[in-house]
Amino acid sequence: MLCLQNYIIFSAFMLRFGMLFVYCADTDHITVQNNVSQLGQQRLFKPQQHRYYGSVLELLLDYAYSSRVIINEENAESLLEAGDMLEFQDIRDACAEFLEKNLHPSNCLGMLLLSDAHQCTQLFQLSWSMCLSNFPAICKTEEFLQLPKDMLVQLLAHEELETEDERLVYESALNWVNYDLERRHCHLPELLRTVRLALLPAIFLMENVSTEELIIAQAKSKELVDEAIRCKLRILQNDGVVNSPCARPRKTSHALFLLGGPTFMCDKLYLVDQKAKEIIPKADIPSPRKEFSACAIGCKVYVTGGRGSENGVSKDVWVYDTLHEEWSKAAPMLIARFGHGSAELRHCLYVVGGHTAATGCLPASPSVSLKQVEQFDPVANKWSMVAPLREGVSNAAVVSVKLKLFAFGGTSVAHDKLPKVQCYDPSENRWAVPASCPQPWRYTAAAVLGNQIFVMGGDTEFSACSAYKFSSETYQWTKVGDVTAKRMSCQAVASGNKLYVVGGYFGTQRCKTLDCYDPTLDAWNSITTVPYSLIPTAFVSTWKHLPA
Repeated sequence: MLCLQNYIIFSAFMLRFGMLFVYCADTDHITVQNNVSQLGQQRLFKPQQHRYYGSVLELLLDYAYSSRVIINEENAESLLEAGDMLEFQDIRDACAEFLEKNLHPSNCLGMLLLSDAHQCTQLFQLSWSMCLSNFPAICKTEEFLQLPKDMLVQLLAHEELETEDERLVYESALNWVNYDLERRHCHLPELLRTVRLALLPAIFLMENVSTEELIIAQAKSKELVDEAIRCKLRILQNDGVVNSPCARPRKTSHALFLLGGPTFMCDKLYLVDQKAKEIIPKADIPSPRKEFSACAIGCKVYVTGGRGSENGVSKDVWVYDTLHEEWSKAAPMLIARFGHGSAELRHCLYVVGGHTAATGCLPASPSVSLKQVEQFDPVANKWSMVAPLREGVSNAAVVSVKLKLFAFGGTSVAHDKLPKVQCYDPSENRWAVPASCPQPWRYTAAAVLGNQIFVMGGDTEFSACSAYKFSSETYQWTKVGDVTAKRMSCQAVASGNKLYVVGGYFGTQRCKTLDCYDPTLDAWNSITTVPYSLIPTAFVSTWKHLPA
């Protein structure tokens, strides 16, 4: 119960912020209403009422006197709300940190709504990641059905939403609409656009979706389903090569492939079975090579350049079709290169930097690091030059995110480690240097989760075990949990809402584990052991076979 002295003190405090403070002794509830002009300013606030238990405000008063407060599972949420409302920002932040440490699949949806309402950025990001990772569980809760429409759309549309069956996304959207049908039926077309309708089994699409009364009754919804049916037919006729948004698999519907061999000369492609925790040989590479680059576009793996011997640098491009399990050749690159990077952007393949034909008196002497960047159009089977790098690099980590290419570090023209981030904008056809690296980097790996680029490994004692994330929006770096072992020349890829890293070595020690990073826990763990006879030299994520 709130004593009279504290009531008077708190009332005075509330009036300072233009708030009305009313205490009910019978229920031990306090109503805080912000409805008066603040500090004499001529602007009125929309009345908002917030109710708290007196015990919560007692804790805030104790904190005001002593600068101490005990946060526990019973009071953390109420303290966060009251602290934010009454401008105890340090209390709000401390409660958010406590809730971050106690985040769990059973409470992540509630924490998402709480953190969104009170601008707790870190708690929101962690809750969001956990919601994506645990969608099959959270979509069955009452809280899910009460989500605001805009937040639901963002969740269902997300590339990293973890679900093996797109039917679950469709049914969740329909359940949300039916929860308040009168008010929500108008949102059905927007929700249907978040569902990969063409990835639903054909029978389910025809017998369940196309006959759903809510869909039949709305012209826009029916139009979306009809288009998905046409897209499904094209998928079945064209072996899955369709670029429509309704047919694009989520990242959890991707397959992971390793390229490697018993030496650094790569001669085989392997499938990584994440569930069975196995690495399964799939196909021999037609032309064994080393220091090549590999990248996936849709259901295909593109292997570019590399060296087949100490003297031979290749322009060749080999393509592995994961649907038909066969290799074919694409048009050769314009420049023979090795030690380069590659990434997919807008359904095109880009190769960045590297070295070209060996020079000098020794057969192994490479050229200076290249500035040249090439773009490959798989539909036209044609290569073209685009704007060159600001600084030539080899052995850089290259990825794409937010419709841009990023190249991290690498070996410069002067054979130094380049401590820069280079960024290519295809709409302007130019490279910029938006940021520096936390340290000089080369022989690193990079992979993308959402808007964040994770960079790990390297060729120094410190960088080999470190990992960072880079925001593609703010260009800011954040240190994350160290990898489990020192890794130089490791390979990384994202799948679902997690990162996977494999291979690499440091000194004479080879790293023999396939490790997984969970961003919600900021922790790495080993998934399986790589066979001793396999040295991974590339790691890619492709679309899985599309369901019939």
